[in-house]
Amino acid sequence: MSTLAPSRTEQSDDVPVDLRPLRRLKRNRLLLQLACVAVSLFMVVPFYLIAVAAFSSPAAMNEFPLRFLPTAFSVETMSTFLSSTGVGAGLINSLIVAVGTLALSLVVGAPAGYAIARYAFKGRDQYQLFLLFTRALPIVVLSVPLAELFLNVGVYDTPLAVVLLHAALTLPTTILVTASVFLAVPVDVEEAARIFGCGPLGAFGRVVLPLALPGISAASIFTFVLSWNEVLGATILTLNQRTLPATVLSSLSDSPLTFRFAGGFFLIVPALIFIAVMRKYLINMWGTTIR
Repeated sequence: MSTLAPSRTEQSDDVPVDLRPLRRLKRNRLLLQLACVAVSLFMVVPFYLIAVAAFSSPAAMNEFPLRFLPTAFSVETMSTFLSSTGVGAGLINSLIVAVGTLALSLVVGAPAGYAIARYAFKGRDQYQLFLLFTRALPIVVLSVPLAELFLNVGVYDTPLAVVLLHAALTLPTTILVTASVFLAVPVDVEEAARIFGCGPLGAFGRVVLPLALPGISAASIFTFVLSWNEVLGATILTLNQRTLPATVLSSLSDSPLTFRFAGGFFLIVPALIFIAVMRKYLINMWGTTIR
């Protein structure tokens, strides 16, 4: 009698399964998560320490060693900082400069990025490379000649002077980021809008611009944070109308330790709030742009 051959199911059960790729994948994911946690802690711990110091009493700040967990919550340090001379005016100037820089960078940078993405013209690649070269210039190289120019024009020691400097610093990044995002928007969508009656500006405003909002949000975050935290150019171009970082920097040498921590915390919070607001648009709309 002939023996029956084993079925395919029995044969597949006898073959050993190699689990090494699955283990390697799990190990890589675990290492990636640990790396993300380490980077997050590296960024969050300084913010936490500044916040603890800013809302601690002066007596708790003089203790040694300082405690990692807050023991004496107090708003005395923050209230003293907010009532200091020049802080209120510096805050208003910082908001004017940051919002003005953001508006000017987007009004000029978004159309320039659209032109780079949609139109082929002579020297386009060289122009983008030139934009990158401008980011390599130290801020002092721009601030000192601009200070002399603004003195002659009559806009020295005004928020407008700082806005122009910050816009010059942020425009290259805004143009390059928006250009890459406009490239991801299909040309067929824009052409379809024109077929259905939209003009060039209508197709850009109703179709292309909403799809490019994630990239514009990313450029806005960079522009606002750079303008809000920039201190050297604002110090050179202003004397009496200084921004909040320039005001805090000019008074650091004569200020107590509590004032410095309160100033650091107050400088961080508006930028974090703006990032949190723009991050919602960045995450919710990114998939639309990719499609």
